[in-house]
Amino acid sequence: MRGIFPRVRAFSIGGTNYEGKRVNALHEVILSVGIDIGTSTTQLIFSRLTIENRASSYTVPRIQIVEKEVIYRSLIYFTPLKSSTEIDAEAVKKIVRDEYKAAGMTPEDVKTGAVIITGETARKQNANDVLEALSDLAGDFVVATAGPDLESVLSARGAGTDKLSREHRTTVANLDVGGGTTNIAVYEKGTLRGVCCLDIGGRLIKVDGGSITYLFPKIQALAKAHGISLSVGDPAEEQKLRKVCDLMADQLAQSLHLKQADVDHAGLYTNGGNPLPTQPEIKAITFSGGVADCVYQQMEGDIFRYGDIGVLLGQAIRANPELQAVQLFQAAETIRATVVGAGTHTTEVSGSTIHYAEGKLPIKNIPILKVSEEDEASLETFKSSVTQQMPLYKPEGKVEQIAIAFNGEKRTSFAEIQKLAAAIIESAKEVIESKYPLILVVEADIGKVLGNAVNVLLDFKKDVICIDGIKTLSGDYVDIGEPVADGHVVPVVIKTLIFNT
Repeated sequence: MRGIFPRVRAFSIGGTNYEGKRVNALHEVILSVGIDIGTSTTQLIFSRLTIENRASSYTVPRIQIVEKEVIYRSLIYFTPLKSSTEIDAEAVKKIVRDEYKAAGMTPEDVKTGAVIITGETARKQNANDVLEALSDLAGDFVVATAGPDLESVLSARGAGTDKLSREHRTTVANLDVGGGTTNIAVYEKGTLRGVCCLDIGGRLIKVDGGSITYLFPKIQALAKAHGISLSVGDPAEEQKLRKVCDLMADQLAQSLHLKQADVDHAGLYTNGGNPLPTQPEIKAITFSGGVADCVYQQMEGDIFRYGDIGVLLGQAIRANPELQAVQLFQAAETIRATVVGAGTHTTEVSGSTIHYAEGKLPIKNIPILKVSEEDEASLETFKSSVTQQMPLYKPEGKVEQIAIAFNGEKRTSFAEIQKLAAAIIESAKEVIESKYPLILVVEADIGKVLGNAVNVLLDFKKDVICIDGIKTLSGDYVDIGEPVADGHVVPVVIKTLIFNT
């Protein structure tokens, strides 16, 4: 869908719910962008996220994202490269600028979303620089992130695999087969059970003028192990390349535990990553990514039309007997799955009982210092956990901006929250004495009262941001956007900033 779209502005409505109770007047729409710079293609989408208060007027607001709608899809561009090791950053920025203009959008319109570099492109030497540049171009609260685990989840959600597994009450794996990698995510009845990534993709062998012009070393080694000699400059012999694609499809079947793994298999995981768990047993599959259309559709004509082996790989996957043994579902998105996932599934909203310092949001790329639930058992172990981890966030001897995260479920009474606030202040002295705000990310619904308690104990001399309803893991990063929904909630993105170098 291409065209000019009007600016989206927040608005409020009143009404009643199905029980006839008065519903709190809130209905807000925000714009999200997804930008995917992949091995083969670069593309954007814009989507509308609708936020509503689902509580009655007599209860605490319960604000949720209730609708996600893609309103603009860009053209699909070949990812511009200066060389095999460097992305053409200026060319990528021009694509983004042009597509913003075509959509009638400006960076100021966008409240959330994701810019991601995926697959082989994430290994380019200037990937980090490109992400940073695009993050600023795309808007104040667009995240810059990369990493095969996140890409697996985003592509699966964009493909609708999570919904299919929930609706059919079964276990479904999505294989996002791109140019350089295949990202896999497994969902059981709507719950994520595992992710992995393999160096299997349609552009790992490139063809031009009837000859092989590029050959990924792992694929060359896989072919050699099976008696197939391949080198750059060799003629692009269809039958020989079909055999290589059959080997690649076979490795995908092995990754799903549909076939016993052979001696070559472990070496094909991206960056030495881990395989999927053996349980739950996979019952169905979906495909997304650039090669997916070559799986779902019978491609006629020139098999090297894209300058690579993508068509042959798709045909090999389609014909693989082990992959044929499980049910095949149609994906909601194929080549656009990752960018749709990035634009519509990265954002969640905080709980509605939060505390934040005016003028300090949005903030981006803040590392999480996570206190485990075991360490929350007592306030002494809580404080010890924070102080022991603090040196990890002092690369140059001074503490950087961090967010302290914990569960908080067992400390919800007024008295317990006062004690918790005191423990936080004692253990986070270095943050409190720094120029940065004190950021707390809590799972339990105590954000407002805890933030207030900390503020009072600090005599209102420190900026405090305390959000709740958000689950994090150690090693995560958090982005917190400007307040929406009449200031009741903030958009939040939890991510892992991992570059595949």
